[in-house]
Amino acid sequence: MTELTILPLLNRIAAASSIDEAWKLATGYFGGLGFQRANYGFTRFRHLKTIGDPDDALFLTTCDGDYVKRYFLGGFYAKTLVFRWAERSSGICTWTWVKEAFEAGRLTAEEAEAVRQNAGMGVSAGISVSFPEVSSRSKGALGLIADPGMTNVEVDALFARKQAEILAVANMMHLAIVHLPQLSRHRALSPRQREALEWVADGKTTQDVALLMGVSAAMVEKHLRLAREALAVETTAQAVAKGALLNMIFQRASEPELATL
Repeated sequence: MTELTILPLLNRIAAASSIDEAWKLATGYFGGLGFQRANYGFTRFRHLKTIGDPDDALFLTTCDGDYVKRYFLGGFYAKTLVFRWAERSSGICTWTWVKEAFEAGRLTAEEAEAVRQNAGMGVSAGISVSFPEVSSRSKGALGLIADPGMTNVEVDALFARKQAEILAVANMMHLAIVHLPQLSRHRALSPRQREALEWVADGKTTQDVALLMGVSAAMVEKHLRLAREALAVETTAQAVAKGALLNMIFQRASEPELATL
């Protein structure tokens, strides 16, 4: 794929109507290059050295269930060198430096063990992208795992030829995802809860919202209470802010499918 022929793909990703669609388009391209396994993470609630509540973060992967359980749910990702690089950097790199540091004995015991565990899962060569921060509390990163049998030398050779393309597709995917509704099973809002929050965001009182929604004030309060519970916040103002950050209110008419794990 040349720089010209990649433009239609970038346009399709930019026009994606759901996170799933943007992810599928981008990972289809990455898979064609020899990276059928990909991991993506994004949070708007980073705090100090943590990603915040994992339920508020978005994790996407094309890896199998066993790997997902170990890497994401087990917190293994936080022990890897490429994750730590992504936390403090922005840009793109291959994983050759990890291999070289491991072979030279420059890693801590925990870091070296993480390298060995990854190798045991067939993860030893790949590419990482750490996206520029759009706010002090947001961070996103992408990891492309080379297919079995693909060496670091081969990844580096491909990287030398395709770096600009890979970064363009990754950046477009990331930009599309962060502007789409982040729907999750952990933070789901019903249509009525969403509507109530939207009216509050417009400055309406409880009585105003009740009239606009054609329900009682008590029912409005119930919708708002359930919205606060779903978003794990204490006040309605916090629910409005968090819902807006996650693109969960003021959505388009058609609601995308769930995209999170």
